[in-house]
Amino acid sequence: MRYRLTFVAGLALGYVLGTRAGRERYEQLKKSARQIAQNPAVRNTAESAALQGREFAGKALHTVSEKVGDRMPDSVADRVRSLRERNATGGGEDDWGTSNT
Repeated sequence: MRYRLTFVAGLALGYVLGTRAGRERYEQLKKSARQIAQNPAVRNTAESAALQGREFAGKALHTVSEKVGDRMPDSVADRVRSLRERNATGGGEDDWGTSNT
């Protein structure tokens, strides 16, 4: 999903930068993108997808950690432990500077 979104964003950016329609078309596209991003349905869908992704990732982690067991490197185990603690306490920003809201 992230790769599709990145591709679409890159495609839109390329179109905006390469268009010969000028500033008016750029402003129109910018306004449309802002309206889509601020649409409550889009925001709710994105949030639901993020929560579902976190849930599936947690299940996958549990399944993998059962199978891998002690063979997991300490650095990975420590990172997973810190992520679990942060999520349990409702921690703020992630490594990319975005909040988990």
